[in-house]
Amino acid sequence: MIVLKRILVCTDFSPASQVALDYGRNVARTFGASLRVVHVVENMEARYYVDAGYIPLPDLQKHAEEAARRKLATVVTDDDRKSLHAESTILRSTAPARAIVNYAKDEAIDMIVVGTHGRGGVSRVLLGSIAERVVRTAPCPVLTVHDHERELLEPDALATLAKA
Repeated sequence: MIVLKRILVCTDFSPASQVALDYGRNVARTFGASLRVVHVVENMEARYYVDAGYIPLPDLQKHAEEAARRKLATVVTDDDRKSLHAESTILRSTAPARAIVNYAKDEAIDMIVVGTHGRGGVSRVLLGSIAERVVRTAPCPVLTVHDHERELLEPDALATLAKA
């Protein structure tokens, strides 16, 4: 039997991550699970060093995190907070996939839902794929969705799956 108590949705606020959030909400409702939504902000203080020493960027970091917090507050609704016990979190990291996977381990997440931009070939090699790295290293199942994804299952099918 599949038991899902904690669903994690990763967002970069793109159309693909909005679709992932929709999937995450539906899966959480179907299984009576709680919803966690995370956004990873680059750790600018850790990334930007020069030969002469550390360049402090506290104001820029603070601004980036506050902007992400405001945006998260708009994508995670009051209904999400009430009915799905949704929590939103800002993670700071230079390695987003690792931060997501570590969060999933620390919070005993049962499933990760992540949007993917569907890049392939040279584009994926040059830009990397956070979704691919999460899939390869996650401690739990990962559902990847595209922004043009069709509905995976009809609502009745999800309810049947939850009862199985």
